[in-house]
Amino acid sequence: MLCGVVFRLARPSAVELRRWLAALESLPAPGPPEPGGVVDRNRIVLGRGAEAFRRAREALGRWEMFRLGWVEVHPPGAPILVGTTVVVLAHAFALWSANPCRIVALVEEGGPIERAGFVYRTLPGHAVQGEERFAVAWDHGDDAVAYEVVAQSRPAHPLVRAALPLARLVQRRFARDSQRAMARAVLEPAAAP
Repeated sequence: MLCGVVFRLARPSAVELRRWLAALESLPAPGPPEPGGVVDRNRIVLGRGAEAFRRAREALGRWEMFRLGWVEVHPPGAPILVGTTVVVLAHAFALWSANPCRIVALVEEGGPIERAGFVYRTLPGHAVQGEERFAVAWDHGDDAVAYEVVAQSRPAHPLVRAALPLARLVQRRFARDSQRAMARAVLEPAAAP
């Protein structure tokens, strides 16, 4: 079983990931991250108007921001609901990293700037401790639709603490690739199931 193994040389099997997810379900909801750590704010304009906002919301709901080739979410079709637990699987620097997270809040804001999305927090066994907020926003003032990611993190694993510059490089790469994935999802029609 993967429980407690953050980094490994081989990709975890689907069976291992399912077993780990089942074990993680019994963990209590994670509390807010401790103050401090690094806060990253990333934003990209995806398009304009109601149709772009609809497509961006749908892409967020399909976890498109994690379909990067080197990062993916398990289970792939996990519902965007408070309490949903996922494992973010990443492959970088010849290592596989399996990082558990739980959705703790939904983002639903109306008004001059509409926002939709969610917040997830890390669970024990994640390489870092913290939370990420993924949202799409439609500013009715200029009609712009944007993808926003706000992440707060601090190292939780000794390897991450020892190689913090590399860990930060991976975090920046995720932000950039995630933006590109969302831009593609909004510009291109969704693939048929």
